[in-house]
Amino acid sequence: MRPLRYSINVTLDGCCDHREIIPDEELHRRAEESIGQADALLFGRVTYQMMEEGWRLPLSDAMPDWMKPFAHTMDAAKKYVVSSTLTSVDWNSELVQGDLEAAVRALKEEPGNGLATGGVQLPMALAELGLIDEYEFVVQPRVVGHGPTLFAGMSRSLDLRLVSRVEYESGAVAMRYVPRGN
Repeated sequence: MRPLRYSINVTLDGCCDHREIIPDEELHRRAEESIGQADALLFGRVTYQMMEEGWRLPLSDAMPDWMKPFAHTMDAAKKYVVSSTLTSVDWNSELVQGDLEAAVRALKEEPGNGLATGGVQLPMALAELGLIDEYEFVVQPRVVGHGPTLFAGMSRSLDLRLVSRVEYESGAVAMRYVPRGN
């Protein structure tokens, strides 16, 4: 079974608004490496549309050269999009509809190295269902004073065990966790 890995950038005060994260070369390089290890990406509609807008080829001439490898990796990746409102997707993507738990369990049963997910709403639903095998929080050294925040409204606690920690030159810290008992 291939694992489902969730990764997100978050500020010290818990904000996960991607516009509040200060992008840098190391952050993009590490994200590219992580995505490159997954067989496919699993996105909700909002994250899919945001990623498509930012990273679909052809690239803007204004994009810094150090962002381009991430863009190429993102563009080439197989994507599954969970949506009850979209009727079709492209950009190397397949629409996932119907029972979320059954659909994601079927994707996890396929052979391979793993699935990667990001965003806010879909990962919360996946966490509620116990489908996420690994969590990575890249904590940015920034306080912004607003949300959205991770897992707001979750119906149950999620107990995690730290399995690795990496400090970035920017002061960001990537912490990987697995659910307790794994």
